[in-house]
Amino acid sequence: MKNMKYLNLLKLQCMALLMLGGLFISSCTEDDMTVGTVDEKLYEFHDDLLGYLTDSQGKQLASNVEFRSSGDLLLYLNLTKKTTSDCAVSVVYDENVLEDYNVRNSASYELFPQSQVMLPEEAVLEVKAGEKKSSPLQISFVSNGELSMDKKYVIPLKINVISGNLDLVQEENTWLVFVTDKTGMPDCNKASGVKIFSCMEVNDTNPLNNLSFTLKNSKKLLIDALIMFSGNMMYNRETGQVTMKYNANVQALLDKNEHYLKPLQDHGMKVFMGIMPDHDGSGLCNLAPETCREFALEIKAMCDAYNLDGIFLDEEYADYNDYNLYLTVPGFVRPAASACSRLAYEVHKLQPEKDIMIYAYSTIYSLPAIYVDGRTVQSGEYVTYAVRDYGIAGDMSYSFPGLPKSNMGLYSQEYTGKFIASKANLQWMVDGGYKTHMIFAMDPYRLNFEYQQLPSMQDIAKVFFDDELVYDGVKYPKDWE
Repeated sequence: MKNMKYLNLLKLQCMALLMLGGLFISSCTEDDMTVGTVDEKLYEFHDDLLGYLTDSQGKQLASNVEFRSSGDLLLYLNLTKKTTSDCAVSVVYDENVLEDYNVRNSASYELFPQSQVMLPEEAVLEVKAGEKKSSPLQISFVSNGELSMDKKYVIPLKINVISGNLDLVQEENTWLVFVTDKTGMPDCNKASGVKIFSCMEVNDTNPLNNLSFTLKNSKKLLIDALIMFSGNMMYNRETGQVTMKYNANVQALLDKNEHYLKPLQDHGMKVFMGIMPDHDGSGLCNLAPETCREFALEIKAMCDAYNLDGIFLDEEYADYNDYNLYLTVPGFVRPAASACSRLAYEVHKLQPEKDIMIYAYSTIYSLPAIYVDGRTVQSGEYVTYAVRDYGIAGDMSYSFPGLPKSNMGLYSQEYTGKFIASKANLQWMVDGGYKTHMIFAMDPYRLNFEYQQLPSMQDIAKVFFDDELVYDGVKYPKDWE
């Protein structure tokens, strides 16, 4: 009965998607991601009242929070339809929730101390009669000064129905808050909230160069995250598996991450691995569901081995039409953005504490909602950031439903000189509430550094942070073999 009720929720969500933007899901089987025409006979509405939780960013099931000294999280109870009577659920700290999660996912997350978590005396989410959403419940937490800055801890929450004719949909009776205590660590977080991602061509550029740029007044680093460009996915025709591979330069930086990458993380920067195809017919958009799950395990192993904070998905150089793997090879499907949606979902499911960034280009210019694990999932639930191609602006709400504007990146810049954003471009972002921005191929050894790259970063400092850029003049050469 519970599964039938969950299917009814899915049907409601699917119909909503039809009204909002033209995403059409042809079948409601778990592993089907085909985009086509909807048979509306499938969508029969029943009287069951179902509930599910979201945080302030619209995420379901889990939240990821970094904090210094103290932090907080807002949770909401949502209903599938307006209720005729008051409905309420309680929220309690429950160690068993994390224990069960670790067993199911072969994980080893540790508890965030219950003594450091503050819930209201009556931690209740209530939806009044005639409404569909509750007021927020605030969950607060503080640092005890004893937790490792290099680990994720979990606040495990159990959700119980305490009043009303209400059922929680499958898996919605728990909530995990993945917490990183950054107290005492230098940080890059600026008052404006804008984050700068440095996508760096590491074949000939040292990642440590990102440490050379600070802001005069705030003393913060200009760059918030490094994207290593790039690791590659590879289809191994002997084993039939899709795996990660790295050229000699990327591998050298990974092998020596204590020297080249950890100093960035010690200063509060995140480190992402770029993932892109490599001309062998496999790509982000043609993996079948089971192959997505297997490749997600490969990505998790990479992130764990090298202490990476996230991944950057870039759909280029797949050469699908030269191979058409879906016609002859099990584990592949006809190329479609929905397959990348499934891959990103599987990565998030295994590593909800890691960030996933999408380069909105080519087939993954947008990522559609998919039906998986018994529910319809929007890309904003598992994608953390999405950035436009060089020089491109425009809201991405329909391309990545559920993604907040603050995590959309516009007017990406190409520092080889192909596109440098103007102050007017940057100001347009600020005025619109967009707070993610990417620069590519920053390199102080490139000839245009003084007359293009540096002035651009000065504009970024001024427009985004109302501050002055300080360049210390230190240049880190490529010094690995």
